[in-house]
Amino acid sequence: MTHRRPEPSSPVPLSVLDLVPVVSGSTPGQALRRSVELAQHAEAAGYRRYWVAEHHLADGVASSAPELVIGLVAGATGHIRVGSAAVQLGHRTALSVVEQFGTLDALYPGRIDLGLGRSGHRAGPGGGAGPVVPQEHRAARWVDGVLIPPPFRPRALLDSPYFTAQQELLRLPGAQAPGYPEHVDAIAELLAGEHRVPQGDTAHPVHAVPGEGAGLQLWVLGSSAGESARVAGERGLPFAANYHVSPGTILETVAAYRDAFRPSERLARPYLVVSADVVVAPDDGTARQLAAGYGLWVRSIRSGRGAMPFPSPAEAAGHRWTAADRALVADRVDTQLVGSPDTVVAGLRRLRAVTDADELLITTITHGHRDRVRSYALLADAWYGRGAA
Repeated sequence: MTHRRPEPSSPVPLSVLDLVPVVSGSTPGQALRRSVELAQHAEAAGYRRYWVAEHHLADGVASSAPELVIGLVAGATGHIRVGSAAVQLGHRTALSVVEQFGTLDALYPGRIDLGLGRSGHRAGPGGGAGPVVPQEHRAARWVDGVLIPPPFRPRALLDSPYFTAQQELLRLPGAQAPGYPEHVDAIAELLAGEHRVPQGDTAHPVHAVPGEGAGLQLWVLGSSAGESARVAGERGLPFAANYHVSPGTILETVAAYRDAFRPSERLARPYLVVSADVVVAPDDGTARQLAAGYGLWVRSIRSGRGAMPFPSPAEAAGHRWTAADRALVADRVDTQLVGSPDTVVAGLRRLRAVTDADELLITTITHGHRDRVRSYALLADAWYGRGAA
């Protein structure tokens, strides 16, 4: 069953996903200041949203407290929407999330997005992505010009000391975390002023201040056809699907969300954002050079050590790749869109058509900050038909 609509008469919006990368030779403070500057450029270039990821215990990213970064970005810009992609909900309480983002909305009304991720939660009944298909049993395929590689299954990563440390240090002491659907529902109820706490035979209303009545846009983000996609669809929420993290599962993820969708007060029809990892330069060769560190950076994540500081092209060139290394990162490297504005725009158009995305979420990391700013500017100018920057 196809869900595709006709090609839109004007380009779908572009938005930014920022991990606040720390590049080799720099500091977290420099990374944070550069992200604030990038957000100002993104707003001027016409990007719709600026979303900040949440990561922990990694030398190469400084986005461990997205609500603080969101406040910095919102305060330094004027109208671009700013939000999380995504709050790792398994490590937080519903009230803390609503109060934090309610505070942001009180300061920057009508501009804050609250994206919810399932990290830290265990999958509930039916919450996984279905039976694991061994990578060797699913060949890479092309769908209307879009590469769908074999799915990556992070068994070694989940068994690593890095992942264990995250789970231990981020766990709420003595708390029994609710299931993910219940967690999302509690947040929605607190925002709407409809949450009740049982006591004896009665249920007492509670009010999050700030938070209740906040004009937040509530989102769900996910990388598989499991619980996140189902929860977003069943509750009539907009959904962001991660092609840049899990390109091998993007079609199943998108289909699961649409199949589960039920109209709500928020949305009459599904609204889908799809992410893509992108590097743009004036020509293909320069772009490939700027993207040279990407494979080594992904390797550091998938080998269970956490993201390393993003390497320079020269540092990346010094790495001696093994066949196992290349296999570990192949799906991510092969689906990164790298090239001139025309090259990347063509790839993004194909991705939008295959997924029927309503919006594209662009994440770009280069070692040089000016190169990163320039990449976003070149892409926006080409995407919106403004000619050379």
